[in-house]
Amino acid sequence: ASDRARITVQDILTASQNQLVPQGGHKCMSCCRIFPTLWSLRFHIQQSSQEGYSCKLYYRRLKALWEKEHKEQEEAAACL
Repeated sequence: ASDRARITVQDILTASQNQLVPQGGHKCMSCCRIFPTLWSLRFHIQQSSQEGYSCKLYYRRLKALWEKEHKEQEEAAACL
């Protein structure tokens, strides 16, 4: 369960893959703020609950949905 709760840099990049962002920036998919570096975005996600909301919760739920979808796809492929 603790592995699921961990949001990786790859998770963040995957979530923001199709988003148009100004040059050299990274957009938080939860609150739509733009950060100059991937590391600043990651720090924001980790610390967002201190600002009164939780972008981390958004990314956790998104990651859980991806994992569920991946598991379902594996199970469907195994049945063939």
